[in-house]
Amino acid sequence: MAASLVNLQDLSPGRDLESYIQTVGSFPLLTVDEEQELSRRFFYEQDVDAARQLVLAHLRFVVHVARGYAGYGLAQGDLIQEGNLGLMKAVKRFDPSYGVRLVSFAVHWIKAEIHEFILRNWRIVRVATTKAQRKLFFNLRGYKKRLGWMTPDEVRAVASDLGVEPEEVLRMESRLSAHDMCFDGEDDEDESPLAPAQYLEDTSLDPARLVADEDYSDNSTAGLSEAMAALDERSRDILQRRWLNDDKATLHELAAEYSVSAERIRQIEQNAMRKLRTSLEAA
Repeated sequence: MAASLVNLQDLSPGRDLESYIQTVGSFPLLTVDEEQELSRRFFYEQDVDAARQLVLAHLRFVVHVARGYAGYGLAQGDLIQEGNLGLMKAVKRFDPSYGVRLVSFAVHWIKAEIHEFILRNWRIVRVATTKAQRKLFFNLRGYKKRLGWMTPDEVRAVASDLGVEPEEVLRMESRLSAHDMCFDGEDDEDESPLAPAQYLEDTSLDPARLVADEDYSDNSTAGLSEAMAALDERSRDILQRRWLNDDKATLHELAAEYSVSAERIRQIEQNAMRKLRTSLEAA
């Protein structure tokens, strides 16, 4: 399949990820002269076809970058889609007179979009609210691979290098190093004294707790239903299929259905989430 004949809207990593990876890997790489020619055509003449060829030739690089973020528990297809948005932004801003290859320029934009997506969707990252904390979050894994569990001197060195307090490094290291504990302990005759099942009080049959939980669940469900009903039909459908359905739709799938861009679907999704949050807080 020649890259010049492919439509970007027909490529979606969310539908069949393996097929997508094989497809983008089959697109030929550009030589320096070819890349310069296409970049000049788009930068000076606004040739959209040239921009499309630049994007298609670099989609395999986005897959490579996205694979580096597989440890955050998010769908690989969504990470690739976000990286593709960064690639398109890079192509739009790339000046061929810079004297560098597009891939060197685009890597910043690709990673920036993936970082933002992770920060919006991974629960632990809520502590990373400042620029320095975000830098710490995305760099601490690399330090830990080299240093293992860090000594006080190494903690201070990392904090100085990344521009944060040592306490922030320790807090983030603890969160990144945490793992799940088996509730019932080891499955043998010698029960683990640290198993939570052995020292937590069983409140599951407390009548007052049951009534309170049921009321909270009913109120939460009713509040969510009312807030969803207040949204327009398109926003409600997007939220339902992106977050509430078992078989979740991707940005590109919804974009194809509504004949808009994936970026527009994301904007609608974010606006709808803000409206929901406001409605639930006011309830």
